[in-house]
Amino acid sequence: MPTNPATAHTRAKTGLGVLKPLLSGLRAPSRLIESARVLRDIRAGLGAGPAVHRVSLAYRPRGVSRTGDLYRTGDPLAGLVLVPGAAPLGKDDPRLTAFAQALARARFEVLVPDLPGLNSLQVRDDDADIIADALSVLSQHRAAHGNATVGMVAICYSTGPAMIALLDERVRGAAQFMLSVGGYRDIEAVITFITTGCYRDPYDNARRHRQPDEYGKWVFAISNANVLKDDRDRELLESMAHRRLADDKAGVSDLAAGLGDEGRRIYAVLENRDPDRVSALIAALPRHIVDGIARLDLKRRDFSGLDMRFILIHGNDDAVIPETESVALAGALPRADLFILDSIRHVDPGPAGLADTLKMLAAMHELLRERDTARPLKAAIGKSPLRLPASSCGAG
Repeated sequence: MPTNPATAHTRAKTGLGVLKPLLSGLRAPSRLIESARVLRDIRAGLGAGPAVHRVSLAYRPRGVSRTGDLYRTGDPLAGLVLVPGAAPLGKDDPRLTAFAQALARARFEVLVPDLPGLNSLQVRDDDADIIADALSVLSQHRAAHGNATVGMVAICYSTGPAMIALLDERVRGAAQFMLSVGGYRDIEAVITFITTGCYRDPYDNARRHRQPDEYGKWVFAISNANVLKDDRDRELLESMAHRRLADDKAGVSDLAAGLGDEGRRIYAVLENRDPDRVSALIAALPRHIVDGIARLDLKRRDFSGLDMRFILIHGNDDAVIPETESVALAGALPRADLFILDSIRHVDPGPAGLADTLKMLAAMHELLRERDTARPLKAAIGKSPLRLPASSCGAG
């Protein structure tokens, strides 16, 4: 049964849930030591350890052209699809590259799909198709090497399309575990937070307030400006967003004055500070935008049939998506371990303090435990759909 969100929130805040994986780690001390080494590697960033093969790939699942990067060492134990967050550099963001390299050194074979929408700061439900295709080819590739263990990692807003991809019948059961960092469940609650700073505590349902990061609000603007019918409105909203992302104190009233009807409706959502008005303002958006928002709403999806393990990490100081969203997501999943940290600076590594360090150590230990769990092949598999240069191939 799904975990009760309030119970999960309380357990995560007190840290009691950390004890079980850490104590179990004492029975396999080498994995616990490795967990600490991987976290140190992640914090150190690029160039922190032994070289990792990074290969740019083109693949054609279902006859559709896709691209991505594969990170591997010579002896991977499991496959991992790493889904970037919404960032201009996408899969080439130095933080993501360092993360992928650290995971590869931890003996994951890591496929990072190219998601043009997220690279343009657009969060779209059709990214789920690209993620599902990456999961499909990586699971076939790993199976061709005699190993069916595959997982996924999603960061921030990409948790939405990544979770939707898991429901795709083509890849049901292809992933056995998923790590989400700074994810969400209720898209309207996220919009409420990024525009007003208000969110609900799942423990007592009280309304809380935190100063939100402007980044989330303007990602919302760019995501929806892209589908506007009026080119002028699209250009003005994108100009507003890029101006404010470059300088969060910059004025945009001159651009707002030129907006047409559709653009003004989006701008009304962005400028609203009253949490009680959010639902009505979203409902007043053009129908195709309302439908697009609804498709990204994980609250409307049923994940109870997913037979897999989820590891959710979130920070109490997150100014883009409040930690209550990972609490809510954990409560909607059949098997989820929730780690709420005091500070993780949204999705950046390097927690401060002993309690946070222990939680991150426990979360990494559980990820490596999933890596080490052997899954038998369900059927005979042919050749890998991924063509790798000979120099990047090794035992797997």
